[in-house]
This record gives sequence, C-alpha cells and structure tokens, in this order.
Amino acid sequence: MSTSGSRMGARAWGVLFVLCGAIFLEGIDVAMLNVALPAIREDLGLSTGVLSGVVSAYVLGYGGFMLLGGRAADLLGRRRMFLLWLAVFLAFSGLGGFATEGWMLLVARFVTGVAAAFMAPAGLALVTTNFPDGPQRTRALGVYAGTAAGGFSLGLVAGGLLVSAGWRWVFFAPVILAALILFAAFALLTDDVPEIRQTQGFDLAGAASVTAAMLLLAYGVVRLENGGEGLGTTVAVVAAGAAFLGIFVLIERRSTNPLVRLAILRSAALVRTNLGALLFMVAFAGFQFMVTLYLQELRGWSALQTGLAMLVVGIDTILAPTLTPWLVNRFGNVRVLFGGMLCAVLSYTLFLPVAPDWTYAAMLPSMLLLGLCFSLSYGPLTMAATDGVDEQEHGLAGGLLYTSMQFGMALGVSAVTALSMATVSAEAAEGLSLDAIRNGLVLPAVAAVLAALITAFGLRRNAATPQAPTPATAHTPA
Repeated sequence: MSTSGSRMGARAWGVLFVLCGAIFLEGIDVAMLNVALPAIREDLGLSTGVLSGVVSAYVLGYGGFMLLGGRAADLLGRRRMFLLWLAVFLAFSGLGGFATEGWMLLVARFVTGVAAAFMAPAGLALVTTNFPDGPQRTRALGVYAGTAAGGFSLGLVAGGLLVSAGWRWVFFAPVILAALILFAAFALLTDDVPEIRQTQGFDLAGAASVTAAMLLLAYGVVRLENGGEGLGTTVAVVAAGAAFLGIFVLIERRSTNPLVRLAILRSAALVRTNLGALLFMVAFAGFQFMVTLYLQELRGWSALQTGLAMLVVGIDTILAPTLTPWLVNRFGNVRVLFGGMLCAVLSYTLFLPVAPDWTYAAMLPSMLLLGLCFSLSYGPLTMAATDGVDEQEHGLAGGLLYTSMQFGMALGVSAVTALSMATVSAEAAEGLSLDAIRNGLVLPAVAAVLAALITAFGLRRNAATPQAPTPATAHTPA
C-alpha cells in the first residue's frame, strides 16, 4: 500500500483516516465521560466511591492489558486485533448507555478499557508499518497525534453538549462513530500476516504475570488519591504488583518465545521516551483535573463553559499535522520534543498564581501554550516510541508507550487529588479552596520540568542538525 516519496495516494489517506478515527474515538470517549460524571451521579444516585470507580475501571482495563495488547498485535496480526477490539469497544460503550446500576457502568468501562488496550497499540503499529520511514511516516504520525490529542480537547466540548441532551448520549455517540470506522476499516485495511510462527506458541505464563502486575500497579496508583487513608492496603497492592512484575521478568528470561523481548528495554532512547511520556501525561492530566475543579467548583462554571474554555488547547489538531512534521524534518525529533516540553513548563508555571477572580484573558496564555505543547510533543513521542525498533515489535513499542501514558494520566489525577485533599483536611474539611487548587497545580509544573530534563539528555545524541531527507533516502531523525 505504501509508496516511496513524500506524497500519499487516496487509499493511503483513507487508511490513515480510519486509524486516526479510532484513536480520536478513544480520546473523545474518555473526555466526554469526565464531563458527564456529575449528571450520572445525580441520575443513578451513585456514591462518590462508585463514581470514582467508573473512571478507575477504565484505567484498570487500559493499563492492565496494554502490554499484552501490544504484543498480541505483533503475534496475532495488527489488523485482526484492531478490528476485533474496535467491535468490542463499540459494543460495551453502547451497553454503558443502558446502565441502570453502578455495577453495570463499572463492567462496561472496564471492558471498554481492555478493548482500548488492544486497539490502540495495534492502530499505532498499523500506522508505522503502512507508511515508509521518512517524510510519509512523519506526516502520518503528525496527523495521527493531532487527532489523538484533539479527541480529548474536543471531547470536553462535545461532552458538555451531549450531557444537555442526556448523559446516556455520551455512551451512544461513540457507538455511531465506532460503527462508521469499523465499516471503513474492513474495506481499507489489508491483512498482515505475523512473521512469528504460530507453532512457536504463546507465552501464556508471561501474559498472565504481566497482566496481573499491570492490574495491581494500576489499582495501586488509583488508590493514591485516598491520601493516607488505607495506606497499608495501597502499599500491599503495589508490592504485589512489583512481585508479579519480578516473576514476569524471570519468566521472560527463560522463555524460548517471550511475550516481551527484554533486550528492547536496554535502549536508552526507548526508556527516555517512555519516561518522558509518563511525566508528560502526569502533568497534563493533573493540570486538566485541577483546572476543571477550579472553574466548576470554585467559579461555578458549567461543564460546557469549562469545555469551551479549554477548546483553544485543540489548536494541536491543526498544528500537529502541519507544523510539527516540517519542524521534525528540519530540526530533528528530539529538538522539537524538547521545545514542546519547555512550552509545557511555561504553561503550567504561568497558571500557578491563579486567583479567585481571574479573567479568561489571564488564563488564555496557559491554554495556548498547552495547545502548542501538545502540537510539539505528542507526535514526536509517538515517532520516538518506534524509532530504531524492528517492525515485528512495533505493537510492543506502542504498548509500552500507551502504558506509560495511561499510568501517567492515572498517577497525575491521583497525585493532585491527594495534594489538594491534604490541604482541605488541614482546613477542617471546609471544602475545596483556592489554596488546595494551587497546591495541586505545583505537581504538573514539577512533572513538566522533569520531563524536559529527561528529554534534554537526548539532545547530545542529536547535536548536529540533520540533513533534509530526500525522497529516496528519507529517514526520520531519532
């Protein structure tokens, strides 16, 4: 399907739009649900614990099965996994809309998270394997990243609009989009035959141990938002997750057909990319959560007003597929990524002195810089995730990246919640205060600084300005 050169044909664009549609679906689904939570609580009479569990269930499914999903795409076929789990995503998103009890929502969101864990790395691997290394892949990943980030920012507005018509539409609307994507995917995506022979078997012990480890670690991260309450249980859960992770490493070392080739983790660039991605999402998820509380809890803004306030972050939908590929080809991936991390540091720092009567004009610089940050960071992160990795392991590389991002999102929300609630407790539980918001906002700024420092280590390897690639010898700078 792919052709040489930087130009893409109609079929190539069709394939890209299908894959972009799936990652957009995943982002908009999460964002719309976050906006709809108050309405869901009021209609179903859910407790705070169950409501929090609705969000946590998705995190557990996504984080728990992501590594398995990434490797399954490599072993069983990217197209097969993409189509199968897109169908599962469609079905359980729709079932969530029919929920009448809290447990029904919990099950629906958990399975939806599992579906996303298999679908997302398969989709990224399909992008990297369908478009040749060089300008085509850089452009394709730029469009893909812009769509992914745009799904979340646009989902905040879409969620506000749909909630006004009824919160169940937050679940039904993705079904319509998923059905259209699934229909187009069957027609456009070609079969890919895994190069690893089925006779080699599947590493069931490795799959079971890593899934148990990821589930326990994800649950431990989610529990952090409780602060000191139940600290012993949280420590025990994390310790159990670490133990299963150790068992997984032992299994993989002895396995003749390992689920994860441990040597892939010896790549300093790969480790740096995943640490940067984790901290990047810690910062963004924590910032978005704190800003939402500030606007809705302290300022009394509606869900729709909050979504519109953050809509400017969606400029990445335009800049990521246009500006970012040109910058990457001109200056190199790591330099562009480092610039994006610096924009994040400045964005979060400018919001630290937030006041109770801030005008939107005072918030706008942070929002604009955040949109620019996503434009310069998200795409280069996805490019770096598979750079130098054999195509047979692109699913695994995508699984590692999305695992880092999902854990970052969960950790960011949990950590800022714990920080802000500690302030509330100190103030005799008088409710969320401006000081609590400010305390929570410190974490995103610190995480962004750490992400920028980690990214800076990669600049030494890319000290020389790369030559502009030619169509015949195109290569995306590492």
